[in-house]
Amino acid sequence: MMTEALDVLCPMHVVLSHTGHVIHAGPTVQKLRPDVPLVGRRFLEIFDLKRPRAITSIDGLRATAGTKLHLQLRDAPHTEIKGVLVAGPISGQCIVNLSFGISVVDAVTDYALTSADFAATDLTIEMLYLVEAKSAAMDASRKLNLRLQGAMIAAEEQAFTDTLTGLKNRRAMDHVLARHQQWGTRFGLMQVDLDWFKAVNDTLGHAAGDHVLQTVARVMVDETRDTDTVCRVGGDEFVIILPYAKGWDAMESIGARIIARLSQPIPFQGEVCRISASIGTAIFEPDGDETIAQVMDNADVALYASKNRGRAQQTIYTEDLRMDAKNLTPPAGRSTVDSA
Repeated sequence: MMTEALDVLCPMHVVLSHTGHVIHAGPTVQKLRPDVPLVGRRFLEIFDLKRPRAITSIDGLRATAGTKLHLQLRDAPHTEIKGVLVAGPISGQCIVNLSFGISVVDAVTDYALTSADFAATDLTIEMLYLVEAKSAAMDASRKLNLRLQGAMIAAEEQAFTDTLTGLKNRRAMDHVLARHQQWGTRFGLMQVDLDWFKAVNDTLGHAAGDHVLQTVARVMVDETRDTDTVCRVGGDEFVIILPYAKGWDAMESIGARIIARLSQPIPFQGEVCRISASIGTAIFEPDGDETIAQVMDNADVALYASKNRGRAQQTIYTEDLRMDAKNLTPPAGRSTVDSA
C-alpha cells in the first residue's frame, strides 16, 4: 500500500533494504533503464554518488538522511540526478526520492518522459510547459526570420534584376562599378547597342522585340566569363563589366563572339528577326586619372564610332575618337528606347 502511494506522490523514487538493495522502484525511475530490472541491485551500483563524497556503503548513505544528494547514473546516458534520503516505515529500510533538477530537459528527450511520469504537484511539469512554449516560440521566430531573410534577399535581387531578361539592371551596374572602384580593380567596360532593333519592334511588334532581347541576354551570358557582369541599362542598350582585364585581346575576342552570334537571324513565330550589335570598349585603370563616369563616356564614344563605321563591329577607345565624334552626326537607326 505504501509503495502504491509513493508511485503516485513521488513516482521517481526507490525503496532500499537494510543491505542497500533496491526492493521497489517507482515507475519513472524504472523508465531510466527499461531493459534492466532495478529491483535486486545495490543502489550504489546503479548510481554514482558525487556529493557527499567517499560514501561506499549503505550505512554511510543512511547517514546522509535529509541531505541533498548529487548522483549520476553509472551507465550511459550518464544523467545527473538530485536526491534526498529518508528513513522508511520499516526498520532498516530507507526511501530515496529523486529528481532531474536542471537536467530535466535532456532527460525528457533521452527517456521519452511525459507529464504522467511526474507527480501532479511537481513544478517540473510547469517548467516543461515553459520550455516547450519557449522552444515553440523560438522555432516560430527562427522560421519567421528565415522567411524574412529570404524575402529580403528576393527583394534585393529583384531590385537589381531586369525583369524581362534576367540580367542585372542599371542599379546593379552602379553597385558593381562602385564595388570595383572601392577594391581598386582594373576592369574593362563594354557599351553594347543593338542595331536595327527598332525595325523589329516596328515591323513584328513588341512581343518579337522582347523575344530578341531575351535571346540577346542569353548570348551575352554565354559568351562572357562567370566573373563578368552583364547589365541591361536601356531598351536595347547593354553594359558588360569585365574585371581584372589584362589587355584588349580577351575583350576583343568576347566582343567578336557576341557580334558574330547576334548577326545570325533570330526566329520568332514563323518570322525572322535580324539585328546586329555595335560595341564600344574602354578600360578603367584604378591608378589612372579618369573616373568611372569618364571611362563609361569613353566606351560610349567608341560605341558611337562603331555605329558610324557601319555597325556590327567593336571599337576600342582612343583619344582621337573623341575629336572624330565632334565632327560626326548621330547615325540613323540608333535606338533611343528607354528601359522598361
